[in-house]
Amino acid sequence: QVDLMESGGGSVQAGGSLKLSCEVSRVTPNRNCMAWFRQAPGKQRELVANIHTRYIRTYYDDAVQGRFTISLDNTKKTAYLQMDSLNADDTAVYYCGAGYGHQWCAGVGAVTYWGQGTQVTVAS
Repeated sequence: QVDLMESGGGSVQAGGSLKLSCEVSRVTPNRNCMAWFRQAPGKQRELVANIHTRYIRTYYDDAVQGRFTISLDNTKKTAYLQMDSLNADDTAVYYCGAGYGHQWCAGVGAVTYWGQGTQVTVAS
């Protein structure tokens, strides 16, 4: 079992920035990836960005490409999501996920462990 602890959510004006953090309780060699998802009210949870933990390859949804940056710290214990140029459409609960074994964080069904979620609210 691995626990994911998120932090960094909050409220911000449109055009502002926030940085989310997600720390895993332990680092294991069979972890493939970490990812950020978001779920707005009445909508399905969607992939925002993911990062391969060994090769540091990244993927971004078109809606956030160029505005959000996913990264890992040097210990690979913490993943970050730097969010710039936020707009009202970015308002959602943001969830951190980690993929192990045959799961590669490509979608909701490809995540092994989830964080509890953190609210991001962007006022227009």
